[in-house]
Formats: sequence, C-alpha cells, structure tokens
Amino acid sequence: MAPEPSSGPLVLVVDDFDDNREMFAEFLELSGYRVLQASNGRDAVERADASLPDLVVMDLSLPVMDGWEATRRLKANPKTANIPVIALTGHSAQREEEEALHVGCVALLTKPCPPDDLLAAIVKILGSKSEAVP
Repeated sequence: MAPEPSSGPLVLVVDDFDDNREMFAEFLELSGYRVLQASNGRDAVERADASLPDLVVMDLSLPVMDGWEATRRLKANPKTANIPVIALTGHSAQREEEEALHVGCVALLTKPCPPDDLLAAIVKILGSKSEAVP
C-alpha cells in the first residue's frame, strides 16, 4: 500500500547524481515532506520559481548551471529570495562554507551526507514551520 501523500513542507532536492537525489527524496517523503527534484541548476531555478518550495537542497557541482549560480539567481529573484538553501558539496574547505554563506545559503553539508543529517538540518531551519518533525 502506498503511503498517503504528505501535506508537509515542500523541499526541492537538486543533485545531478540520480542515486543521491532519489535517496534524499525518498527519505524526506517518508519523513513527511513533499519533494520536488531537479538534476541541474537551470531546472532548479525554474522549479523553485514555479512551485515556491519551503526549502531547497542544492548540490553545488551541477551541469548546465552550477549550484553557486543557481543559488545566486534564487536570491536575486524577489519571488524566491526568502527560500532557505542548504548547499551540498563534496569539498569541506572553510572557503567553500564561507562562499556558500556569501551567496545566500543558510547551511553547508559535506557529501557523503547521511539522510539523517540532512533531515536534522532541514528541521533546524524550518523549525516550527515543519509539521514533519519525527
């Protein structure tokens, strides 16, 4: 039997690696979130503008348009500027974190990122707005 559709917060998961994106999406759906997916930065910007998610999980290394530029565009658009963005990166340098915060991300998580760590970051950011706190 399929789970009931969630009425929880909407999260846009952006990652060009299908397995990562699908794993995060499934875990978040099972945790009570609604999830949209995108595999590149251009699609992420378009989907965020069209659906206004509560939060975006953005891989920084993406094809077509990287996560850095996609985040800049989200933050420059008045319609999407207030959507929190969690950056995901395979690089854990201090400079990466500073740059992610500079372009408008609210947090940076290093890959490989366990789904529980991502969920904890989302709950921390959405706070009481989230109905999906486990």
